Amino acid sequence: MSLWDDPGDRVAIAQMNSDVRHAQVDLRSAQCATDRLRENFSVEDVARYGEKDSLRKAINSAVAVHDFFESIQRAMTAQEMDLSEALILKATNYLFDYLWSQREEYIAIGAPLPSRHKQALLSFFSPALLERVRIVELHGRRIPPPPFYQEAQAAGIENLPELTHMASLTFIDVIVFSDQIDARRLFHGLIHATQFYVLGMAHYADLFVRAFLRTGAHFMVPLESHAFSMEAEFAVNPGNAFSVEERVRSWMLDGRY
Repeated sequence: MSLWDDPGDRVAIAQMNSDVRHAQVDLRSAQCATDRLRENFSVEDVARYGEKDSLRKAINSAVAVHDFFESIQRAMTAQEMDLSEALILKATNYLFDYLWSQREEYIAIGAPLPSRHKQALLSFFSPALLERVRIVELHGRRIPPPPFYQEAQAAGIENLPELTHMASLTFIDVIVFSDQIDARRLFHGLIHATQFYVLGMAHYADLFVRAFLRTGAHFMVPLESHAFSMEAEFAVNPGNAFSVEERVRSWMLDGRY
């Protein structure tokens, strides 16, 4: 049962932690005594010649202590898992809201994809996607870091993607270029637009956050590594057509994202 009704009761918490420290010292002494016994006598000798009453009391105490601290360990593990899942959910919601707000901001000034780019990319992307996507050229301006970056860094999350240094960013169906449109960056942005379409915005955000927290690096997130891989393939041989949507669906079905 709880020692206090209010988790903010600092007196009760301080007393509990004092008891924990005392228990740790006493258990360390018990462990040292047990180690001496183990070093000098075999289990068989202790079981045969040891005082049975003392042994039974020691065993009962050890079992009780083990059961109690094992239950604490299970509770700690469960709490850590809950905290991790809560962090993932919070980060996913932040990313979802950010992507949507940026999309709404830039789509108002977005332009349709030029016809020459549509024709050049029909062998890789669906006509519907190429019609739907909008592009924005910032001509040297940079997108500032998301507002939640400061909170994420305070929570110990490092190596956040440096958006201000990226040549292009995809906000669902809007591709924003820091300078002018570039064929290779356009291809990369269209891959992400395809991922948003196939996976759905919520699932994309969840996959990205989980992978980033797991790997700690933007370029190691499978959503990104897959995009870079297909972008490089296109750059090396733009005449070798393939369906980006089919590859994205394949990775999704295989659980590779």
